[in-house]
Amino acid sequence: MNLVVIEAPAKRDTLKKYLGSGYDVFATKGHIRDLPQKSFGLDVNNHFEPKYEIMPDKRQLISDLKSKAANADNVLIATDPDREGEAIAWHIANVLGIDKNKKCRIQFNEISQKAVQNALTQPRAIDQNLVNAQQARRALDRIVGYKLSPILCKKIKPRLSAGRVQSVALKLVVDREKEIEAFKPEEYWPVTAFLIKNSDVFKASLEKKNGKKFLPANEAEAKRVVDEVKDQPFLTTKVKRSTTKSHAPAPFTTSTMQQDALNKAGLSIKRTTAAAQQLYEGVEIAGEGKLALITYIRTDSTRVSVDAQNACREFAKKMYGDKFVPEKPNIYAKKANAQDAHEAIRPINMNITPEKVKASLSPDNYKLYKLIYERFLASQMSDAIYSNVTANFSAKDYEFKAVGKTMEFAGYTAAYKEFEGDEKQEISKLPVLDEGERLPAKEVKTEQKFTKPPARYTEASLVKAMEEKGIGRPATYAATIMVLQTREYVTKDGKSLVPTELGRKVTEYLEKFFSSVINVKFTANMENRLDDIATQNDDWHDVVESFWSGFSKLLSASDASGFSLKAEPQETDIICDKCGHKMLLREGRYGKFLGCSNFPKCRNIMPYEEQQKVVGKCPECGGDVVARKSKRGKTFFSCANYPTCKFMSWYPTTGKRCPNCNEPLIIKNKKIVCSKCDYKEQ
Repeated sequence: MNLVVIEAPAKRDTLKKYLGSGYDVFATKGHIRDLPQKSFGLDVNNHFEPKYEIMPDKRQLISDLKSKAANADNVLIATDPDREGEAIAWHIANVLGIDKNKKCRIQFNEISQKAVQNALTQPRAIDQNLVNAQQARRALDRIVGYKLSPILCKKIKPRLSAGRVQSVALKLVVDREKEIEAFKPEEYWPVTAFLIKNSDVFKASLEKKNGKKFLPANEAEAKRVVDEVKDQPFLTTKVKRSTTKSHAPAPFTTSTMQQDALNKAGLSIKRTTAAAQQLYEGVEIAGEGKLALITYIRTDSTRVSVDAQNACREFAKKMYGDKFVPEKPNIYAKKANAQDAHEAIRPINMNITPEKVKASLSPDNYKLYKLIYERFLASQMSDAIYSNVTANFSAKDYEFKAVGKTMEFAGYTAAYKEFEGDEKQEISKLPVLDEGERLPAKEVKTEQKFTKPPARYTEASLVKAMEEKGIGRPATYAATIMVLQTREYVTKDGKSLVPTELGRKVTEYLEKFFSSVINVKFTANMENRLDDIATQNDDWHDVVESFWSGFSKLLSASDASGFSLKAEPQETDIICDKCGHKMLLREGRYGKFLGCSNFPKCRNIMPYEEQQKVVGKCPECGGDVVARKSKRGKTFFSCANYPTCKFMSWYPTTGKRCPNCNEPLIIKNKKIVCSKCDYKEQ
């Protein structure tokens, strides 16, 4: 029996279908070793050598893995096909005592029979360069998180965190908000003429006055134009006709998928990531069992295999006809800083259309699969062709322009239409126009407008900015943005990301003391250095030491400074029951609490209870059950009549009891279940 070790349990059933009876599959559920939770874990005096430990919750799992490996004829490690997956494979090999030169590593970009069977025939040794690039990233993130976060807690408020990439992404959001606040709108008055040709009415916009660009800055200027031209014939001075082509977009990378999912399907980064993971690992399809539908989802490459390319072209011909497929396959250029480790995100099988599996997929999974499928199909289709007309008109001293656009051939847009934004330019079809003809104006109008500030970032546009600026990599975009929200550094206003006051304070402090390392240019350069470790065998220890030599000085200067952004304690009307002074509302490691204003003479403290949300009824006394926070920040639910009633639960309650065992009924995973037995309610 051969043992195949993977990361995600959700892949197990999908893989077993293609491996056959001679293989057993074991899932590690992600990482098994890491830097210690409660200490720095990097030896500063020994080239930053890491001290890895078995993760506490993986000890039994490792014991089971060792037992299975000892009884296996061969062990193959099939963790994800990226640097993190390579590092996990290396940790597994170390724990199992596998020789570093043994060809134990297999990888596949998709969980299909062909890909899995091919991988089994091409085992290789673990790529130490990829492992070292990941070790460097982990060490750098540990240094920033472990050394900088405590300073933020000390200088601003408890329970804050900083991150090498996270803090730069936050700075982008804060800087954009500052731009918006500093923006001064300027008034302008566009003038539009509604011209008549036969029975057609079309728009022409004011462009020039006496041959020079002109846009009225106020109402008086605009009305002067209207009064001068409204009764004048508009002379057609120039008509330019042209044909333009729009090339098909590349198949999805991680970032373009995340952008399109939000813009076109309304899926947040979190929902997109969850749906993509499920589509990659495998979903239950009626009549098929568990089936993986898409290729690996963390990629910056637009490259696809020749087989996939040909299958896509054949499907497009079958669906739309030969003219919708170009003579040669569409090839997309590699971006300058792309790792290009594996293919773009695409469907595994073009014959499994979104409509065929719609009934088996959740709404999010269907929306995302449809986007991925249609984008890939379009990527191998012909250009869309447009007929364009630009016409210029003169009236008195003014020149107006009309632009028309007509689709002549749909090409790739028959399968997929790109997102054009909320304020796309209005371009319509124009009537046939001839130079020298004079046209009357049905109406000439003007309206007051103001220039607009730059738009706030959305999750999609922030991902795009991070990619363009070289901050982070495909695997980090979603995690970075979710951390900003869970830490309450940013909040969402509709789709827009808005920095909170806390987020602003964190950025202000980092700008004051760490601007040389928490910035776009430095972070992008560091990503390039990590790439060099992976591709050019650079020593990862040197990269980390180089960072530490400068960063440690910034830490010392910051810590020694008296500068602080801590909020002042708030006086309350609550009286200290020990000395009679007023209590102050303070913030500590475990949240808000009341401390005596007579400190240090009086050291009395009291718990602070904010207005609590009622989430159910108490099964003991019938009172309200409210959500509370434990000392460690974990939410629990207890009776509002405490300490008279001491009922407590980790889940909201219904106030009713189980008909089988009389224990309280709780709400778990959106279902009503018994807190003790297997009883469930529909």
